[in-house]
Amino acid sequence: MHKIRIGVLRGGPSNEYEVSLKTGANIIKNLPEKYSPIDVFIDKKGVWHINGIPYEPSDVFKKIDVAFNALHGEYGEDGKVQKILDTFSVPYTGSKTLPSAIGMNKALAKNIFKSHGIKTPYHNVESKNEDVDDIAVRLFSTFPMPAIIKPISSGSSVGVSIAFNFQGLKDALSKAFQYSDTVLVEEFIKGREATCGVIDKFRGKDHYSLLPVEIIKPEKSDFFDYDAKYCGGSQEICPGNFSQSEKKDIQDLAIAAHRALGLRHYSRSDFIVSPRRGIFILEVNTLPGLTSESLLPKSLNAVGCSLPDFLDHLIMLALDGR
Repeated sequence: MHKIRIGVLRGGPSNEYEVSLKTGANIIKNLPEKYSPIDVFIDKKGVWHINGIPYEPSDVFKKIDVAFNALHGEYGEDGKVQKILDTFSVPYTGSKTLPSAIGMNKALAKNIFKSHGIKTPYHNVESKNEDVDDIAVRLFSTFPMPAIIKPISSGSSVGVSIAFNFQGLKDALSKAFQYSDTVLVEEFIKGREATCGVIDKFRGKDHYSLLPVEIIKPEKSDFFDYDAKYCGGSQEICPGNFSQSEKKDIQDLAIAAHRALGLRHYSRSDFIVSPRRGIFILEVNTLPGLTSESLLPKSLNAVGCSLPDFLDHLIMLALDGR
């Protein structure tokens, strides 16, 4: 019997290269028996390889039936690889080209959230065209502090800092500009951090919401940063200790964000639950990590869904063209 050949795309030219390698390895390890995995490694220069041999993407596509997109960040999550896959009519997991591009750009995504009535923190967009000192002076006199500064299009909290004072603001802007020519300056809202996954066409629902995860950051971190995410410093509680109404609101907002951006197959949205001001969406991950430490597998586990079953579900959606 011919096994369905799954090209697992991992690596890539983004700052999340290492995380993508881990996600891809975990997918290969957990693919059900009926699939034949093909490890498609994309190096930091964007060259595709199988078994150490470089290939043109068009030649890779002759060897696979469906692509499992295990890339994160730039190239894999911003619509670029989706465009290549669409050009060659290759079925693939995850969102399509335009929703991926919008989801990856934090400012564009926030504008769509606002137009759909989904609360998101107040923000400014700043560009490298202006001197960092000038931006810092202007923001310090006009923007509510503390502020979170983020590169406009990166994930895993790469290049993200919180600024409490003028010097901190300057340093945070300089750091974020190392990763992107445009940065998002966002008001810092004190509250509990939550994240919530959404799966399409699952358990009889068009959009099925997983249980919200509560993220308790380490004492030394001001927010859920890269080290907390991948070096085991944080505590992730699933289901989180939220009230029934908070839990339902988080789940409803995760589905609303998924729909508003036109996402496909699965996503994971991050929130801040403020005791005084309610629930704010921070951003959406259109290709959430699937490493052994990642939040989505923990959420799946909490509702009794194994990772192999979930991977099978995504591949079936991709093959059905849904």
